[in-house]
Amino acid sequence: MTSQLFSPYKLGGLELQNRIVIAPMCQYSAEDGKATDWHTIHLGHLALSGAALLFIEATAVSPEGRISPLDLGLWSDETEEALGKVLAAVRKYSDMPIGIQLAHAGRKASVHVPWNGGGQAGLDQGGWQTLAPSALAFGNHPRAPLALDAAEIAKLCEDFAESAKRAVRLGLDAIELHAAHGYLLHQFLSPLSNKREDQYGGSLENRMRLPLEIFDAVRAVVPAGIPVGFRVSGSDWAEGGWDLDQTIAFAKELKTREACFIHVSGGGLSPDQKVPLGPNYQVPFARAVKQATGLPTIAVGLITEADQAEAIIGTGDADLVALARGMLYDPRWPWHAAAQLGASVKAPNQYLRSQPRQHSKLFA
Repeated sequence: MTSQLFSPYKLGGLELQNRIVIAPMCQYSAEDGKATDWHTIHLGHLALSGAALLFIEATAVSPEGRISPLDLGLWSDETEEALGKVLAAVRKYSDMPIGIQLAHAGRKASVHVPWNGGGQAGLDQGGWQTLAPSALAFGNHPRAPLALDAAEIAKLCEDFAESAKRAVRLGLDAIELHAAHGYLLHQFLSPLSNKREDQYGGSLENRMRLPLEIFDAVRAVVPAGIPVGFRVSGSDWAEGGWDLDQTIAFAKELKTREACFIHVSGGGLSPDQKVPLGPNYQVPFARAVKQATGLPTIAVGLITEADQAEAIIGTGDADLVALARGMLYDPRWPWHAAAQLGASVKAPNQYLRSQPRQHSKLFA
């Protein structure tokens, strides 16, 4: 039987060779928002993996939108130039489509990098004043965010649109807007973090307003052939928070705006979350969104085995599967999955002789 995981797929105007996506993964290795040689190494080896689409990590649309002082950004000519150099090096040896995730961390910004303990960075430690829908701190952060005013909200739309223009100039193939994992757009969506009493808070319609306005602003400046979509958390995994029904309502609104995809993850907004970790634990979110809307859907959630990914695509639970940490652990995961499923992948000429004899048709 022909592998469904290795069947082609069209995402908006983007032709994909298979259904495997490399999800955005923060590297905390930029300098003042500028990509470094680490990004050349990191993205370069992933671009040789045989996946269909590689997303660059959460990339801040403004300095205050960074998660940490070492986050990647795309808000200036300098950050655009630095990322352009990385992309030029990667593209010299790989024609894999590359997308970018545009983001703002909101109240989860201004933290130390994970290997330095995380936690909110003080103003005397390179940190900054954070912004959010409401002046509610995340977890045990000692410094609460400031609630965004109307002018700052308008600037957010401009910041996302300007970063999208830069992504287009860099020749990136897809744009994903980050409204998951407790970051700013997720903070607007969730009633746990959004206590506003204006047109951006209260009802579901109001809480969805800013993410939808940002989508409209980005879509307006991005050529029609470049897919634009969202990453969302299907649930806060916390009582009274964002849930699957609201996710489906949001997805329906995105479909009316001709969004090209939705990438369904979960959690990240509340320290009180109770996440039932296990293989495929978030795939039911993707399945429900796809069934309710027909919007092209990317599934995530401890997808580690080839047969597991094949079943997700084969049963129609999602249109694409995304791997993150699993791809770091095994950067040739698509090669190994193709060998197991009797499919083939594209490999660089320099690696063709690595093909095992028992998988003589692995490299297309």
